[in-house]
Amino acid sequence: MLRRKIMFGRESLKKITDYLWEIPKTGQMRVAARFYASEKMMKDILQDRSLEQLVNVAVLPEIQKYALAMPDIHEGYGFPIGGVAAVSYPEGVISPGGIGYDINCGIRFLKSTLTFEETKGQCGNLSHSLFKEIPSGVGKGGKIKLGTAEMDKVLQNGAEWVLEQGYADKQDLKNIESGGRLREVDVSCVSDHAKKRGRDQLGTLGAGNHFVEVDTVEEILDKQWAEKFGLFQNQAGVLVHTGSRGLGHQVATDYIKIMVAALEKHKLNLPDRELACAPFDSEEGKNYFSAMAGAANFAWANRQMLTWHIRNVWKKIFGDEKLSLLYDVAHNIAKIEEYENKKLIVHRKGATRAFPGQPVIIPGTMGTSSYILVGAEKAMVESFGSVCHGAGRTMSRTKAGKQVNPKELKQQLEEKGIIVNAGSLRGLAEEAPLAYKDVDDVVNIVEMAGLAKKVARLKPLVVIKG
Repeated sequence: MLRRKIMFGRESLKKITDYLWEIPKTGQMRVAARFYASEKMMKDILQDRSLEQLVNVAVLPEIQKYALAMPDIHEGYGFPIGGVAAVSYPEGVISPGGIGYDINCGIRFLKSTLTFEETKGQCGNLSHSLFKEIPSGVGKGGKIKLGTAEMDKVLQNGAEWVLEQGYADKQDLKNIESGGRLREVDVSCVSDHAKKRGRDQLGTLGAGNHFVEVDTVEEILDKQWAEKFGLFQNQAGVLVHTGSRGLGHQVATDYIKIMVAALEKHKLNLPDRELACAPFDSEEGKNYFSAMAGAANFAWANRQMLTWHIRNVWKKIFGDEKLSLLYDVAHNIAKIEEYENKKLIVHRKGATRAFPGQPVIIPGTMGTSSYILVGAEKAMVESFGSVCHGAGRTMSRTKAGKQVNPKELKQQLEEKGIIVNAGSLRGLAEEAPLAYKDVDDVVNIVEMAGLAKKVARLKPLVVIKG
C-alpha cells in the first residue's frame, strides 16, 4: 500500500459550472470526485496533494454520489481538509482521517445587545480580562479537574453535563448542533490515556487556529434572516473556535493505529494508509464511532465551559447585559444522517453542516472578516447538507512562521483596530492572514453554488489566541 504521487492539471478536470469541478471516475474510484472552487483558487489547489487525497477518498467502499470538497480545500491527513464523504449505513466504512485529529473542532457565536460604540472603549479591558480568564496554549489545563466518574459523564452527556453543573442555560442547548450531545457513546471505547489527556482541559482554548474573538456585525447582508437570528448592524458579539483538545487527538491516534492493523483482516485495499478505515458495523468501526461521539461531546462541553468564562468577563465589564448563543456547529465530525430516504454515514472534515434555515458560522482570519450564513435547501441535494468551514490554508504553519514577523503582524493588526493577545508569538505568525485564502472568495463560492446564503459579515475587534 504505497502512496502514489498524482499531479493534477487542468486537463484532468471537468468544469461543471463556474464554481464546481469534477474529476471523472477512473481506476479504483467508485465515484467521481467533485470540488467547489473559483479560477482564482485553482493555482493554490493544484500545488498540494488535496485533489489526490480527494480522489483517494472516492475509493472508499460504499461511498455515495461523489467524494466532495469545499472551496477551502487544502491538504490534510488522509482526507483533504474541506472534505465531505457519505457512505452507506451500516454497510459502509468509517475513517478517522475523514473526521481529523481535532474531533468536533467547531465554532459558536455569542450575540450581545450592545453596539460597537458601546463596547469599543472597553476593548483593551476585554482583551486583558479574556486572556487572563481563559486558559490557552499547547497542553494548557484549566480550573476544572475531572475524576474518572465525572470524565465519563462528560463523554456521555456533553453540554448537558455543563448545564447540570450550573455553567449553562437551558436555552443554550437548543442552539447547539445535536443539542450538544451525541448519544451513540460507549465510554469504555475511549482509552485511559485519552481521558487522562483531557482531565484538566475542559474550558480551555488550546493553540493553533483556535481563538476567542470579540467582533462587531459590520454589515447585514440579508435583513430577513438577520432579524430571525437576532442580528443587527454594529452589534457586538463573541466567536469561540476550539475542539476536543488532547482527548480528541488521542482518540484519533488510538483508532488510526487500530484500523491500520485491521486493514488486512477486513480485506481493505486502499491507495493511502492515512485513509485507514473499518466497516462501520465491525468491532473497530463501532468502537471508533462510540469513542468519536464521546470526544465530540467533550468538545461541546469544552465550548460551553469557555462560554461560561466569557460570560463572567462580559458581566464584570458590562454589568447584567447578557451574551446569548446564536448557534454552535461542528466542522470535524461523522454523523448518521438521512438523504433521499437513505441513511448515510456523513464524514465532515473541515466542513460545516448547513441544513435549511440553520445558522452557519464561517470564521475568517484574525485580520479579516468572518461570516454568518444560513443553510439552503440545495445543500441537502448537492452537498450532503454541507458547506465550507473557514478560509482554508494556502501556506503551511512552518512556512508562515518563517515568513512572518509576529511583532510586525501584531502592530499591523493594531493599526487596523484589532487588539491581539497571544500566548505564543510564533503561534501568532503561523496564523497570519497571508497564510490563508480570502474568506470572501470562499463564502462567495458557497453562496453562488446555492448551498447557503450570506446573512451578516463580522469584523474582529479583539483576538485571543494560545
